[in-house]
Amino acid sequence: MLLLALAVILTLCVLALMGMPIIVALASSVIVFLMVSGGWELSLPQQVLSGISDYVLITLPLFILAGGIMNASGIADRLFDLAAAIFGWMRGGLAHVDIAVSVMFGGMIGTSVADLAGSASVIIPKMKKNGYPGPFAAALSATSSGIGILIPPSSPMILYSAVTGTSLGALFLAGLVPGLVLAATLMLTVAILARKNGWKPMQGFAWHEVMRTGKRALLPMGLPGLILGGLVFGILTPSEAGAFAVAYALILSMAVYKTLTFRDLRTVLVEATVLTGEVMLVVGFSVALGWALSEARVPVALADLMQTVFPFQSTVPQIMLMLLLALIAGMVLDPLIPMIMPILLPSLMALDIDLVHFGVLMVVTVVIGQVTPPVALALIVAARIGKEDVIATFRANTPFLIAMFLFLLLLIFVPSIATWLPNLVM
Repeated sequence: MLLLALAVILTLCVLALMGMPIIVALASSVIVFLMVSGGWELSLPQQVLSGISDYVLITLPLFILAGGIMNASGIADRLFDLAAAIFGWMRGGLAHVDIAVSVMFGGMIGTSVADLAGSASVIIPKMKKNGYPGPFAAALSATSSGIGILIPPSSPMILYSAVTGTSLGALFLAGLVPGLVLAATLMLTVAILARKNGWKPMQGFAWHEVMRTGKRALLPMGLPGLILGGLVFGILTPSEAGAFAVAYALILSMAVYKTLTFRDLRTVLVEATVLTGEVMLVVGFSVALGWALSEARVPVALADLMQTVFPFQSTVPQIMLMLLLALIAGMVLDPLIPMIMPILLPSLMALDIDLVHFGVLMVVTVVIGQVTPPVALALIVAARIGKEDVIATFRANTPFLIAMFLFLLLLIFVPSIATWLPNLVM
């Protein structure tokens, strides 16, 4: 059976590397399993329907729609002005502002590529105009956009919750502090590069400017706080939180700021529908793949392998091995979590690993995978937005990639960074 599992995984990887749509690759790999094992053909649609029936997934299209509305309404300019007022006095101020905008903007959108679409088109031209190398500007925007999927709301965490059954409120809380620590890590990296390259501050610090820009950005910044508070204190269920986010975004964009027209809204609805359909199909076929590999006893073999290679009481080596597997998969597969978690979940439960802590580690692994060649989706998108060479952007991202690996190791060895807030509040 393990040889059959290897054939299934090989089918998936080959088709993905050939550029086939990931849904086709997933479905084909499950079909290979059914044909060779003689399984019941209707198992495939049954597993797909089972995968997309989790009620937590109702929140996904709602948060995608809310993020699309905020993205199309020009909120990024208000957040940029606030970030410039707070961080613009630092050496390499514009680069620090890029990171701060990703923290603010990503906290409302919850997907890194959407964060890129909303903020990178503003910040990359500004950085190039102010003397920053174009590949560096694109690399920084791509990497900092990953902060957005740690700061709630977060689409990967919604998917993780649906696959593992972990509390979505606990996951949102667990991602908050690591997201801020990751932002600080990237800012430290920028500070070192700024001193080395002689990058200047963009403006002086003035409290009155912070207050002025803070008032303009107050309402947009309230969205993630209201959602998180509603989930944590039991005021809102996950689906209600998603609906509240859509209503809040609509009122803010169309009634308060009046920057979103009905034509823009129609475009946002179409894009959100298409993206939701794609993600849901990937989730369904990923669950089917996880079922096929479970039938082939892959989780049992993986757990036995980890116990053989690392026969210690500590679970840290096993966690690092599973994250390494996820990172390798994340270099070529997107989205990663619904595809890899059905395989890893039985091993996690057998080893009694904290699923909230591992959820944050998996999201950070997703962030790293999006800026790691050969695929590096976020880097490619940022390079296209900035009209820069992709290879040069890959090279410029090296310091940030090293910083994120060190950050991941810190999270592995100090789990309380992720777990203390949900333990305190919930």
